[in-house]
Amino acid sequence: MSEAARRAYVAAVRAYARGLQNAGFVACAVGVVVMVAGHYVHGAPGWAVYAGLVVIFAGWALFAFAIVRRTAYVRAHPFDPDS
Repeated sequence: MSEAARRAYVAAVRAYARGLQNAGFVACAVGVVVMVAGHYVHGAPGWAVYAGLVVIFAGWALFAFAIVRRTAYVRAHPFDPDS
């Protein structure tokens, strides 16, 4: 039973803040598309490259925030094999 409880706990920790993590991934992907389009597409505004970089940095900030929230969750809910 302890092994099953541990696996359930690990699954719950991994699932915590997954939405933020996915949003960070999407933001990074959109930022790369905007940056590449701003650099290579003829007629694209020059600020598109910088806007893409800002969106990429925002995506990484979401990744970092998800890690901080997950760490806070683990500290507030430590694994107890007897529960």
